[in-house]
Amino acid sequence: MTTSGSPGPDPAPPPPAAPAAARRRSLAFHPDFRRLWTGDALGQLGAQLTGLALPVFAVQHLGATEWQMGALGAAETAAFLVIGLPAGAWVDRMRKRRVLITADLVRAVVLAAVVALALTGHASMGLLYGAALVLSCASVFFDIAHQSYVPALVGLEHVVEGNSKLQATQSVAMVAAPAIGGALLRVISAPLLIVVNVVTYLVSAFAVGRIRHTEDLPARGEHPPLRAAIAEGLRFVVHQPLLRRIVACTGLGNMFHAAGEALVVLYALRHLGLDPAGLGLVFSAGAVGGLLGALLADRLARWVGEGRIIPVSALFFAPAYALTPLASPLRDLGVPPEVPLVAGGALLSFWVVVYNVAQVSFRQRLCPPTLLGRMNASVRFVVWGSMPLGALVGGWLGSTVGVLPTLWFAVAGVTLAAVPVLASPLLGMRELPGAEATAAAAPPSRSRPAEPSGPTGPSSGT
Repeated sequence: MTTSGSPGPDPAPPPPAAPAAARRRSLAFHPDFRRLWTGDALGQLGAQLTGLALPVFAVQHLGATEWQMGALGAAETAAFLVIGLPAGAWVDRMRKRRVLITADLVRAVVLAAVVALALTGHASMGLLYGAALVLSCASVFFDIAHQSYVPALVGLEHVVEGNSKLQATQSVAMVAAPAIGGALLRVISAPLLIVVNVVTYLVSAFAVGRIRHTEDLPARGEHPPLRAAIAEGLRFVVHQPLLRRIVACTGLGNMFHAAGEALVVLYALRHLGLDPAGLGLVFSAGAVGGLLGALLADRLARWVGEGRIIPVSALFFAPAYALTPLASPLRDLGVPPEVPLVAGGALLSFWVVVYNVAQVSFRQRLCPPTLLGRMNASVRFVVWGSMPLGALVGGWLGSTVGVLPTLWFAVAGVTLAAVPVLASPLLGMRELPGAEATAAAAPPSRSRPAEPSGPTGPSSGT
């Protein structure tokens, strides 16, 4: 990721270098980063609470059917498919601080409207579909902008620390938010839980609004045409054989997983008899596996091999996910449904994080810096854009063949998703090639040369 700035015209000698201890001071002492960090933490908390509150509200208060839950799941991720490709290039042309504040305010206003209509008895599934669509668009812009903002805000020498802190915050939010939401649902209704989300977004906007850093945007003429910038990122992904297989695995896995996840809340509340608080605790306990995966991912990659760990981790996705539909027959044998749900969630999140750390690191090392943002936007378009399609398929299957057969269909699909990386050279590779090796082995590209000062967007995970 690169940032642009204007060189100073003053030829005077630079000021004396700061002491090493001052340069290495933690970003926790950086006022503007603390404000961004606070805003991001509250935004992530709000997103996780929304992901619990909206489906619970749909099932318990609106009596949503299987098909309606699939449509709601599709709406929650539709923005990745609709605007996933151009969003990175658009954000590169905007002031990141303004994008973050606008996204927070849009999410707060939309959720406040949902609460007002719900409390006056005018809520409907159509309202939730519209709200989820707007929320997904705002979240796409927020996520891209906050990732893009870090280098300019803290400097390239601190970017690793900044990204690490933001990623750790996201992981903590994934663990804590469902438990907090479930506990709150014991004493308040789902619409009132959404009020908590509104507050988190408003405070997030306030925190980001206090950032004093001034952004220097590139001149309008420095941006390549939007279509050319997008096409260049897509060509890079298509021309890399190993990257194609990883994208195929991730995209198929996300699509089939979304088909099952669209029905998980309905399955847990109606078929397994859990209450919202119990479901929140299940989600939180399962997310702990992701934290453990983040701690052990690097060590596992060194032990198994940084290439081999990608197919090996993908091999565990299906067995872990199979514990979700197994909760139903195991309950008949006297096993509490929470046990397989937590075990399956923890195992799946563990191996997904291990897989993501390995393949995202490979992508970042493989791609030239000037293409990194557009490459990631192209990958996101495929691997996240498949999710609304999967959710729609899951909703349709759930309404025609039933919830449990749909979950087993998702398990079968996740099994097939591992084939592209299992049947690839990755399985025999301890070390993954970098940009130089793949460039030497790749055929000459027929694409036109990159623009000399094209923008780069955010680096994102799967």
